[in-house]
Amino acid sequence: MSELAHEKNGSAAKPDLVALREEIRQTRSELGETVQALAARADVKARAREQVAETKERVRTQAAVMTGRVREAATDAAVRVREADKRDLAHRAGSRVRANPWPAVLTVAGLAAVAGIVLIIRGRR
Repeated sequence: MSELAHEKNGSAAKPDLVALREEIRQTRSELGETVQALAARADVKARAREQVAETKERVRTQAAVMTGRVREAATDAAVRVREADKRDLAHRAGSRVRANPWPAVLTVAGLAAVAGIVLIIRGRR
């Protein structure tokens, strides 16, 4: 009987106690990591900021790509205009207006409206 008491309270129980303490330390560490992960998920503002930052970066990248494409197209158009015959360009523009006069009519109407507004505003002063 004293041998049993010695096993429970003596040196034979120490390795189990050391293992148990190591297991508790490991469990605490894992629990701390889990709590941090849950806190990060619950932080809606931080997640929203991350999404905004990612979206901004994506938009900047797309804008840079599109800017390059537009510049390239403008350069190509400018080269074509310089190389093209001016009379031919005027003829093609006239043909387009005759084929569909609405854009030209709406442009003239818009300019007339702007001029009218400017005159009205100046007349009030």
